Amino acid sequence: MQVPRVFGRLHASQIGLVINEGDPYSVAVGEHYLERRQLAPEQVLRVDLPVQAQLSPADLAQLKARIDARFGPQIQALALAWNRPYAVGCLSITGALAFGADEALCRNTCGRASAASSYFNSASSQPLKDHGWRPSMLLASGSVEAARRLIDRGVASDGQLGLRGSPPAQAWFLSTGDGARNVRAALFPPSATVPQLALQVESTTGDLPRPGRRVMLVQTGLAVLPAGLEAIDWVPGALADHLTSFGGLLDAVGGQTPATAWLDAGATASYGSVSEPCNHLQKFPHPQVLLLHYLQGQTAIEAYWKSVAWPQQGVFVGEPLAAPFARR
Repeated sequence: MQVPRVFGRLHASQIGLVINEGDPYSVAVGEHYLERRQLAPEQVLRVDLPVQAQLSPADLAQLKARIDARFGPQIQALALAWNRPYAVGCLSITGALAFGADEALCRNTCGRASAASSYFNSASSQPLKDHGWRPSMLLASGSVEAARRLIDRGVASDGQLGLRGSPPAQAWFLSTGDGARNVRAALFPPSATVPQLALQVESTTGDLPRPGRRVMLVQTGLAVLPAGLEAIDWVPGALADHLTSFGGLLDAVGGQTPATAWLDAGATASYGSVSEPCNHLQKFPHPQVLLLHYLQGQTAIEAYWKSVAWPQQGVFVGEPLAAPFARR
């Protein structure tokens, strides 16, 4: 897979933070993010949203209008400081904020997206300027304390991987026995060692990485993740996701492991779908695109958004500005 050379990345001055004042979790997590990423007051929007899984189309329209009125062209991406709402009908809230409603897709959630994302595998470092919309990511986790640790990992990650002489980090691409959810295995890169980036790529079979390794990326295909995520030696800034139908139901109502399980265990960003997408590869993060954009020093929000061609049904979660391979 070829990816373009990208010059530049998103910085804290280009992030708009949205806090739901009706949600104590959102207020606490948003204030921590404001402090840790040293955002200016004009980069913060305070709203009052219902604290529930689904946001209505009317509430979405009001939220989008307030975002557009508050933030000018300097703000290129958004951090949403909450767990819920994570969906608008069949769409994720991150997808709906970017692309609006898609009635045809919601009539057949297993169908094709109406239009592919122009941001997929792009060289852009300014998505609003180049593509006309802002990617967003939820600062979601299982508790306020877990979210604070997530944010702290993101901040601690910046520029800390790929350094000459440092112990290698590992990217794990795992093939499972779940045939329907293992379709990404055809896109996995081969196992390799990349000395100049202090990186080892492992493409192998199994459900989880072997213990005792410095893990910066995991991709697998399972409905329910096995026990042991916390035992993984996660490095700050690690990305992890599993291809399944309902990983984006962050309150775990679908009986499948939510994407936030990775974050609570020690990863820094993830992705999951909020409605039945079927296993179209375009609806899930492309392994090589995700890895290669991240290795160029892009942020977690850029690498994840650029890796999904049809992102409307998937919610992006984590600390958006984590950039472990960035160079100052």
